[in-house]
Amino acid sequence: MKTSPPSAAPVRFDPLLLCAVLALVTLGLVMVYSASAVLAQDKLGDSLYFLKRQLTAACMGLVVMAVAMKVGWRKLARWAYPLLLAAIVLLVLVAIPGIGSTAGGARRWIRLPGFSLQPAEVAKFAWVVYLSYSLAKKREKVATFSVGFLPHLALCGILVMLCMLQPDFGSSVLLVFMLFVLLFAAGAKLSYLVGSVLLALPLAYVAIASSPYRMKRILAFLDPWAHRHDVGYQVAESLMSIGSGGVSGLGLGDGRQKLFFLPEAHTDFIFSILGEETGLIGVGLLVLLYGIVLWRGVRASLAAGETFGTYLGLGFTSIIAFQATVNMCVAMGLLPTKGLTLPFVSYGGTSLVVLMGAAGVLLSLSASAQPAARGSRGQSELREVAA
Repeated sequence: MKTSPPSAAPVRFDPLLLCAVLALVTLGLVMVYSASAVLAQDKLGDSLYFLKRQLTAACMGLVVMAVAMKVGWRKLARWAYPLLLAAIVLLVLVAIPGIGSTAGGARRWIRLPGFSLQPAEVAKFAWVVYLSYSLAKKREKVATFSVGFLPHLALCGILVMLCMLQPDFGSSVLLVFMLFVLLFAAGAKLSYLVGSVLLALPLAYVAIASSPYRMKRILAFLDPWAHRHDVGYQVAESLMSIGSGGVSGLGLGDGRQKLFFLPEAHTDFIFSILGEETGLIGVGLLVLLYGIVLWRGVRASLAAGETFGTYLGLGFTSIIAFQATVNMCVAMGLLPTKGLTLPFVSYGGTSLVVLMGAAGVLLSLSASAQPAARGSRGQSELREVAA
């Protein structure tokens, strides 16, 4: 009697991680409409303008996420150098007048038919992929200064310099943060990391002190109420927005600060509107969803069984956690304004598509992070790619 060969086990993605990401995207669509409808109607004559663009980006993000889940994270090793090169080219292009589009005093976008591309968001994704691949490839020499530390630091310096030309201080900080997270995870010497931070402090001071608008942000952070009608206006309005929400909020659509009081209500300060309209309950739900993404992302990363997969997962999880933490702290006056969006929630097409792509990579990791045999096979695949 012939027996049929066993069928392949179905691929199982982490349902909790998937639900948390989709819930954040859905919440973001609701809040973008609530925070931008009045502004869009007044300035553009269409209250749905920002919602329609964000919904389009969400649909594109779903496609990118599905492709990342289908293709699998191992294939990214082959794209490490092309992605990084593409990101550098885009960062150079956006700095060229006539190609890069200026808004709010910063040249951060490349206007294309139907949408705008923000190269810094692409650079974040490419930087994590490249670092993960490079550190996995050099894992036996990561502790050495000339091989494991200096080349990555120099390349990070190039990316930061290109971001600062825009200028984009928030993305620069994030790129440096990712470098240190992955170097630490890969086993770089702590003395190198601490020493480079100490050496960078004077440079950071010069970068802040030499820029009037960054000094204004520091003043607004130190005492927003003393500068209530000047540089601290945005932070003060944000604090009033969050504080007026109470426990249960004023109700969706009933927030007042979005009525031309709080600038950037649908982008950098959308957390403030969420706190005002949904209160402590809504904020708690948001934090819970980010906590789930952090928990399940780290879980999938550590269970990957491969060095490249572990670094990749830790990198993308750290981006989401870092941006969420910084954005919420800025809205509550706990950090100076950085210009980082609230992941999956703030208005911004490139950011949403890139982050959903990163979530797709994490889901792909969660589906392949079980048998140890896969880990050993993946290590050989990575060595073949490196060769």
